[in-house]
Amino acid sequence: MNDYESVIFSASEETAETLREACGVFGVSNGDTFDVARLTYFGLYALQHRGQESCGIAVNNDGDISGHKGMGLVSEVFTEKVLDRLEGKMAIGHTRYSTTGANSLENAQPLIVNYKAGRLALAHNGNLVNASKIRHDLEDQGAIFQTATDSEVIANLISRYGLKYDNLIEVLKRTMDVIQGSYALVIMTPRRLIGIRDPWGLRPLCIGKLQNSFILASETCALDAVGASFLRDVAPGEIVIIEDGQLKSVQTHLNKPHNLCIFEHIYFARPDSFIDGASIYRSRLEAGRLLAIEHPVEADLVVGVPDSGLTAAIGYSRQSGIPYGDALIKNRYVGRTFIQPHQKMREKSVNIKLNALRSEIEGKRIVLIDDSIVRGTTTKKIVQMLKNAGAKEVHMRISSPPVKHPCFFGIDIASRDLLIAAHHSVEEIRDIIGADSLGYLSTEHLLQTPVGAPENSFCRACFTGQYPMAVPDEGDKFALDNKC
Repeated sequence: MNDYESVIFSASEETAETLREACGVFGVSNGDTFDVARLTYFGLYALQHRGQESCGIAVNNDGDISGHKGMGLVSEVFTEKVLDRLEGKMAIGHTRYSTTGANSLENAQPLIVNYKAGRLALAHNGNLVNASKIRHDLEDQGAIFQTATDSEVIANLISRYGLKYDNLIEVLKRTMDVIQGSYALVIMTPRRLIGIRDPWGLRPLCIGKLQNSFILASETCALDAVGASFLRDVAPGEIVIIEDGQLKSVQTHLNKPHNLCIFEHIYFARPDSFIDGASIYRSRLEAGRLLAIEHPVEADLVVGVPDSGLTAAIGYSRQSGIPYGDALIKNRYVGRTFIQPHQKMREKSVNIKLNALRSEIEGKRIVLIDDSIVRGTTTKKIVQMLKNAGAKEVHMRISSPPVKHPCFFGIDIASRDLLIAAHHSVEEIRDIIGADSLGYLSTEHLLQTPVGAPENSFCRACFTGQYPMAVPDEGDKFALDNKC
């Protein structure tokens, strides 16, 4: 990759190291008379759990691509007045969270850039493991970047190959040859809506149909939100092109063994979604059932940590026969703790996010179910909250294995230094969080939970350290600089 040509973007300022992000993407190619901006708005609303820092919508009005983006939730960024201005026959949208501190408007998406064939809008969910190297090589060739995202690296490569090839499919294939990591891309050109999924299938992307209109989305819950029917998932390594009301598929030679991120099932996806044929809800239910078999305990009440621990708690209750109950009340107006951008914000937000229901807890032995323990600080506070409310015992059960290794593919597990299980035994973690007992679901049982999914089709590197591709060394600058 030492022969990059200069690219044709302009930039307003220099940027720092590439950010690592996992987000929600949505796109619609209108074959009817839908208001595409509002359709995308509702799609992003359904994907809000995938990112709460910023969001944006780009529209295509007879080849003229424009958009609006801002910091905050979908409902905060898009008013009726803003949506009225976004007219067109195609649209793409994005809702974002980052895992580093550069949470700013310049890094919000979709990106809208100029290239040889005109304007292009791009929305990206995932993380490239070689983005820093590509960026540096491009900068050596004269490229100037406006953002700190690896999404702009992709846009630059598309522009670069657009100088050499007139065929857009060839441009996209060449780009996929270079980029490594996880990505679900929704791209809008003056004439086409395009969806691309990385060769490993690490990040999800599906296709829906609403009357004569095609829709691309990170999860099926977004299709449900706009009344679209599910057609199929985009296959790993596939390029989907929607043009003139027709859908065309190009399967590249890059497809690898399927490795969907298992954290989509554990935590990230909405429970009413299906990914690659498997129900997220049933996966979490099964995780709780198997957890009860692996780690039984005598107790009076099973409680789930809202929201992603609730379904596993139901499964644990059904298998164990211990009643399921509500003991933690969630403030519905507080965002998800795991994806707050700074550790101090995480710790403080627990205090206003959850409150213990003393009348249900006092004097009881509690089984507390959560989806994972990453740093341990939040779990410790919740255990203490239950004990302060009068719980006689708190038995912690986790519906995934111990997280021991960093994730390089877009989930907020940036450095081994931050992972409590990387440096402590299960018994030591139990002591640190103040629980009376602690049990994790085994990796073997975890891989049985996505009912209906292909066998051995998940990336579980954060548990095992076995990555599906070469990743940056845990001690290098990439891994250590990308802390939350």
